[in-house]
Amino acid sequence: MVLYYHDKLFDGTEKDKANATSVTAANASKLSDTNFGMLVVFNDPITIDDKFHSPPVARAQGFYFYDRKDTYTAWFAYTLVFNSSEHKGTLNIMGADLMTEKTRDLSVVGGTGDFFMARGIATFQTDTFQGLYYFRLKMDIKLYECY
Repeated sequence: MVLYYHDKLFDGTEKDKANATSVTAANASKLSDTNFGMLVVFNDPITIDDKFHSPPVARAQGFYFYDRKDTYTAWFAYTLVFNSSEHKGTLNIMGADLMTEKTRDLSVVGGTGDFFMARGIATFQTDTFQGLYYFRLKMDIKLYECY
């Protein structure tokens, strides 16, 4: 299953168009050039194509944080909440996103509904990157157990 994850971080101007926001306990910009320490909480649309305005088939609800000072990496934990006629239920995805790599594998660690007890791999590929405020990931999800 191939899906697209759209993350539009709040930039201080268009709050009605943002679906993610950052929170920090310390001023992350002073710790490093890689956003080390920045935590982002999101409720991002998931589409079956790469168009931001396509009807979402799911929402990615969770967080990621930048976890290294020397390079861009993040650690994700989120739930895909499906709301389409094709799928009902959730998939839980978590793991390290080594953003400098072309593809990255994160773990599918569970699910509900159509994805009850799911296990597998979600392969990320950065499809579009527009600075700090918008990126799109192509997610190729392979499920190995699903009852």
